[in-house]
Amino acid sequence: MLDIFTYSFMQRAMVAGVLVGALCAIIGVYVVLKGLSFIGAGIAHASFGGVAIGLATGSNPVWCAVAFCLMTAWGIGLVSRYGHVKEDTAVGVFFSSTMALGILIIGLMHGYTQDLFSYLFGSITTVTTQDVWTTVVIAVMVVGCVIVFFKDLMFVIFDSEMAEVTGVPAGKLYFLLITMMALTVVVSIKVVGIILVSALIVTPAAAAYQLTESFRKMMALSIIFGVGSCVFGLLISDWLGIAPGAGIVLLVTLAFFVSAALSPRRRKPSKS
Repeated sequence: MLDIFTYSFMQRAMVAGVLVGALCAIIGVYVVLKGLSFIGAGIAHASFGGVAIGLATGSNPVWCAVAFCLMTAWGIGLVSRYGHVKEDTAVGVFFSSTMALGILIIGLMHGYTQDLFSYLFGSITTVTTQDVWTTVVIAVMVVGCVIVFFKDLMFVIFDSEMAEVTGVPAGKLYFLLITMMALTVVVSIKVVGIILVSALIVTPAAAAYQLTESFRKMMALSIIFGVGSCVFGLLISDWLGIAPGAGIVLLVTLAFFVSAALSPRRRKPSKS
């Protein structure tokens, strides 16, 4: 099985998988604890519009998706915070409209485009060297922000109102967080696809949450689950001849159910 790593395309796929698995796991901790899973799904599906614009104009679909996802994330944040609209309502509006825009653009394109399916369902084995370097750059940016604002982000996640009172710019950190989510989504779509990327962000952190109440341990376990699912999912998909993106997500989902079954939270006595 390990003979496949003599091929350069599998080496690139593994590097991309490790980077994306770790990045999704880190951001996923904040997403799960802050209850932003629906926003993550909305941003993921919004990337379809950006990819469609890139394919239609002959531009780089990844960078088009970056710009489109950032505008969508900021749009959701602005509408939900200043438009007197609930967050889930704002997500629903942007979710449907960006998908509709992508469908409209693809419908206007002449002929069949194989590239579209690689973005929808993932195609980790077709990752290019440029894709790997793009992932590296965005991963460094996102992880750098997490390191610099680690304590402030943790404060905002657990008590945003108290953080605001003590002088922590909770509003700005909220927009920073959804910006990092948007960037993470975009670099992940080549690995698991637009349809499954939100699962790769949420599930490793959700599995880690079942096993610990420590924030730092949760992040460490989430990274283990995220990276492990990408590495072993890629190996198993090659062995069984299945789609790598689906294999990765199903593997981390299995890890979630095992973690839930073994969770110390289940053994705690309920308060009457």
